[in-house]
Amino acid sequence: MKILVNGIQSNLRFSSAHVIPGHESCGFIHGHSYFVDVEIEGERAGDFEFVVDFKDVKGYTKAVCNELDHRLLIPVYNNLIDFKDFDKENDSISDLKENNSIHFKIDGKGYSIPCVDCVLLPLPYTSAEELSKYFAENLAEKLSKTYDNLKYVAVCVNEGIGQGAEYRKDL
Repeated sequence: MKILVNGIQSNLRFSSAHVIPGHESCGFIHGHSYFVDVEIEGERAGDFEFVVDFKDVKGYTKAVCNELDHRLLIPVYNNLIDFKDFDKENDSISDLKENNSIHFKIDGKGYSIPCVDCVLLPLPYTSAEELSKYFAENLAEKLSKTYDNLKYVAVCVNEGIGQGAEYRKDL
């Protein structure tokens, strides 16, 4: 059986700025008002024969939305972003987070942003595709600690009505 959670109606939303280095139009810092849809398939189980409790799905998803909301999303593992005093091969993202400001260059343009205004993501891009994978893996990990009856978790991150990307994580 499948359960569906509509991001608009369930208030699973966040507004963030991002950049896709090297892209013709998305290579500039810009923003979206995102919403997140969730689909989960599994067997009914437990005292109430739920596939999963909607409260858990919405709570875990909303926590990630809140983390990303009103921040600049920075894909730390993008090859076109050069960070000052950070070696992607040897340093951890937590090292970068300890700084007061994040200093980086994209195509020769220099940026210095307060760390509290950013979310440093372990991703190559902050595209809808990569964000949907990030959400799905995060949600699958959290739900798997409580539920052993799930077949998959699919998350669609929408950059606006009518355009989004969905990633399915099989369990």
